[in-house]
Amino acid sequence: QLLAKVVELERRDLEEKSKALAEAAIDYQIQLVALEDDLLKKLAEAPEDILSDVPLIEGLEATKAKVKDINDAVVKGNITQKEVEEAREGYRPQAAEGAMLYFLITKLCLVDHMYQYSLDSFMTFFEKSVHKAQKKDDLKDRVLCLRDSLRMTIFMWVSRGLFERHKTIFLAQLTFNLMKRGIIGNRDWNETHFQFLLRAPTKVLDQNPLHWLPDSAWESAAALGEIDEFSKFVGDLVEAAPRFREWFNAAAPENEKLPLNWAALDKNLFEKMLIVRCLRPDRMTSSLKNFIRSTLPDGDAYIECDSTLNSLEILESSLTDSTPKTPIYFILSAGSNVVADLDRKASANGLEKGVSYHNVSMGQGQDVVAMSCLETAHRNGHWVILNNVHLMPNWLVELEKKLDEYSSDGSHSKFRVFLTSDPSKSIPVGILNRCIKLTNEPPTGLKANLKRAWCFFSKESIDDADSKTKSILFGLCHFHSILMERKQFGPMGFNMKYPFSIGDLRDSATCLQNYMDNSGGGKIPWQ
Repeated sequence: QLLAKVVELERRDLEEKSKALAEAAIDYQIQLVALEDDLLKKLAEAPEDILSDVPLIEGLEATKAKVKDINDAVVKGNITQKEVEEAREGYRPQAAEGAMLYFLITKLCLVDHMYQYSLDSFMTFFEKSVHKAQKKDDLKDRVLCLRDSLRMTIFMWVSRGLFERHKTIFLAQLTFNLMKRGIIGNRDWNETHFQFLLRAPTKVLDQNPLHWLPDSAWESAAALGEIDEFSKFVGDLVEAAPRFREWFNAAAPENEKLPLNWAALDKNLFEKMLIVRCLRPDRMTSSLKNFIRSTLPDGDAYIECDSTLNSLEILESSLTDSTPKTPIYFILSAGSNVVADLDRKASANGLEKGVSYHNVSMGQGQDVVAMSCLETAHRNGHWVILNNVHLMPNWLVELEKKLDEYSSDGSHSKFRVFLTSDPSKSIPVGILNRCIKLTNEPPTGLKANLKRAWCFFSKESIDDADSKTKSILFGLCHFHSILMERKQFGPMGFNMKYPFSIGDLRDSATCLQNYMDNSGGGKIPWQ
């Protein structure tokens, strides 16, 4: 199905020729059956002396000639069909990767119920990737561009609807699947190494002779030594203990060279990950990202995907992909305020709140209001946002049926539906798999948080600010990023666990601007 779609988009002439040949083959088959029936009828009605029936003899000759013409046409058709199939085969790598990606994302529901994706939604972005791909004259180069475009388009679409803790899982699955297929990576796939990376088995060995190494790490290292390529690792670990201890105590050991001959593993980051998995499992996320950056073509673009966009810019991008049949679903997290961004976009699109832009907070008795707003918006091309739909799980079945009805009847081209909810297993799959899903969680890592915080402010507002305000604003973003990262330690450290959000940063920036305006451009009011 994907192969037929990509050929239809890329080489419509081939797909049309293939369909014409299939129709012609069926037509020839019908003609042959009709000729056979006609011949049998004539023979059944023929006199005893067949040779004396001139019309019958002439009819037999005509039938024979017709059959010969049909057989010749079938042979020519088979030759043409073979040529078409050979041309279509050039696009098979694109279709094969598309199939792999589709089955990969359909399994994400095992991670979280909210991650549901339909084939129709996938096909929409599959077509989008074909249109976005760089044009090339050579077929092989064009297919490579199609494959890269598909990979990034699907990843961006899916990752925008994943929680931060699941994005790396999805990206790792994508990378490992491509390695298994031999599409990326310079080495043969080693299933033993991969299973060790996943399971991190342990082996009880002699008593741990290294006081600085946890027993769990020692037992993992012993299990690693069972693999042929790492048979000398435990011995080297003990013999070069001071050098391994220095590596072990490094803040980011995944970026440091290993002692002895193990330093060569910098050229094989997959095997280096196995050592990190044993000795410093707390650094596996960072090590995995390093591996993806170096292995996946243009890996940085995947790791840093959307890192320079704020929530409003991501919403703008998603709106271009949405249709009257494709709602946008906001999966809420602590401190997120998606309605504020949507209000700004509605205003920018000339929609008036309460008139052509309807905001409904779901709860008892609000189902009637929601249905009324949907009917009006469906006919007149309005926007409707239904907040906290998880509070009415039973009514969502009716909503699903109503959306199906709108889809079959056809809605106004400007009609858009937006849904918000907390993650919940009560949300029907039929609603989730048709939607473009968006999350708005703070990213992980100080650098990523700083980027997100700085990008929250529009380029225009930063350019208009004076140098003093820019510097203080950057310091404010840095402080906000530190607070976001400190949350993972709970009440330990210099702050209690508090749900700092982008709203707190916005309010702090507003206070900053007020102080700077009141200072009249003079001395900075630090106190």
